[in-house]
Amino acid sequence: MITESSPAWTAIAPALGNHLWQSTLFAAVAGLLAFLVQKHQAQVRYALWLAASVKFLVPFALLVSAGNHLAWPSATPQRVSQITSVVQQASQPFVVEHGFVSAMVTSTAGSSAAGVFPALVLALWFCGCVAILYSWWRRWQRIGAAVRAAIPLPDGSEVKALLRVQRRMVICARVELVSIATAVEPGIFGIFRPVLLLPAGIGDRLAEAQLEAVLAHELCHVRRRDNLASAIHMVVEAVFWFHPLVWWIGARLVDERERACDEEVLKLGNDPEVYAESILKTCQYYLESPLVCVSGITGSDLKTRIVRIMTGGAAKSLSPGRRLLLATAGIVAVSGPIVLGILNAPQSPAQTPAASSAAAPKFEVASIKPSNGSGPFRIALQPSGTFMANNITVKFLLEQAYGLKDSQISGAPGWLDSEYYDIEAKPDDAFIQQNLSRDERFQQITLMLQSMLRERFKLTLHHETKELPVYALVVAKNGPKLKEAAPAPPDSERAGPDTPGGPLRRGGIQMRPGQLAGASVPLDRLADLLSRIVGRVVVDKTGLKGLYDFTLNWTPGEGEGPMFRGAGDPGAGGPPREAGPPPDASGPTIFSAVEEQLGLKLESRKSLVETIVIEHVEKPSAN
Repeated sequence: MITESSPAWTAIAPALGNHLWQSTLFAAVAGLLAFLVQKHQAQVRYALWLAASVKFLVPFALLVSAGNHLAWPSATPQRVSQITSVVQQASQPFVVEHGFVSAMVTSTAGSSAAGVFPALVLALWFCGCVAILYSWWRRWQRIGAAVRAAIPLPDGSEVKALLRVQRRMVICARVELVSIATAVEPGIFGIFRPVLLLPAGIGDRLAEAQLEAVLAHELCHVRRRDNLASAIHMVVEAVFWFHPLVWWIGARLVDERERACDEEVLKLGNDPEVYAESILKTCQYYLESPLVCVSGITGSDLKTRIVRIMTGGAAKSLSPGRRLLLATAGIVAVSGPIVLGILNAPQSPAQTPAASSAAAPKFEVASIKPSNGSGPFRIALQPSGTFMANNITVKFLLEQAYGLKDSQISGAPGWLDSEYYDIEAKPDDAFIQQNLSRDERFQQITLMLQSMLRERFKLTLHHETKELPVYALVVAKNGPKLKEAAPAPPDSERAGPDTPGGPLRRGGIQMRPGQLAGASVPLDRLADLLSRIVGRVVVDKTGLKGLYDFTLNWTPGEGEGPMFRGAGDPGAGGPPREAGPPPDASGPTIFSAVEEQLGLKLESRKSLVETIVIEHVEKPSAN
């Protein structure tokens, strides 16, 4: 699998897009559930909005990754694999190969904008994050200065009122009570060692019952650990400041937090009228706390709160059905990505999913004999399914079996691309009798080659994704010069063009040193052939569909890949040189030929590329 990058932008951008999409959807579901329980306890809705906030800090990809590391007892059935594939596409609509992210990057790749745009986005995000953090830091400094200048209250009326409230609420945690000179409302400062800030003289402005109601409200914040939750959401707002939903969730958190405390204060037996009057007097004399992580008594919509306190009865408890609904939603939210990761967990490192099964297709008989590499290189797949190859290296066989290029294979011992073999492998009669299309037959033969490599060459390997240099095959400035293949009846195999070796059949390829011809060939196959010539992965980014006839002539250079190096070449990594006339030494390079003769262009880029690392391989066992 090949993913384009600029340099790591296309790896990060789709992941960020998926995370924002999933978090937004999660928040929408939380909002729907909050609507369903709008007449119930505020604490339930607060928990839902807090979960929506925390989701922005926990990508589903982490849970999927955790599931990937859990063993699955048996091979996943094909139908389950298809289902999980659909779920993945729905939950991760932005991937590197598809979607607006890829289009945006592809449209700018190869130009200066490819590097400037990600840098501008990162700079904008960083400036916004710093601005928000600086604003909060200034407010924290103000509160911190007031706390440092605070005076512990003597054993007066405020302390006695606090002790009475603590006994009623059964709170054993130590809460320090201090008096501050600034005109800030009563509030809880700190997360792990809470300090209750009371403005100086508040005991003279509030009646005893009113003061106890205010203190009860603040102790509710302590018991609920609201400051910790508020601090977590402040981090979410700083990181995702650009997402309007994050700020809307923050407003909902403050509203439900205060409402939950109001419900708890009234549940303790405080008179609604006294409690409402204490809130109004606090708002009359004191300013609201500048930080949401310093929980006070005001906040939220004051008028709505007062009306709710005076007219609302006790909040309804959740019915068993709604409890089951919320519990199910929570279990699905956490376990769903983990199960998805388990179902899509990679198989043992040395095997592909299809080939790892005990029922993986195999050749009925395979003859593998050493060759001296002096003869011509041939590789063919007969209509019967018989695979034949002469003077082929094991490394080249690996490339065919796993659909990789030379640069995507590492850990290979030297003999893997210096010793040659003649191979003839035949499938069983059941395979021959199947009515398979050419593509289906090729896929099955590919799996059989993998089985043969494991059994006869004792091959073990694992997959890795690396960022490697690649070439993107794109349309040149003046447009394509390819000749679209003429339509032909299904039973017609000739498509042209004529070559020194005779006319090509439909889908045929002829390769010689400095010469490449194809008949009715799709451009992704042309990209595959070019990758073997230039020694790098070539990705088709032309967007051109259909089948084409082409002829390409160039002068092979020293820096080209191993496709046409002969057996006598030092470090030869491909098949031996096929007989043919020597190329014109004054001809164009492969890059110029592609642009001048085909109207296409090879652009150098970097991409995330799937590679294989060989762990163990042996010379083939005897037939």
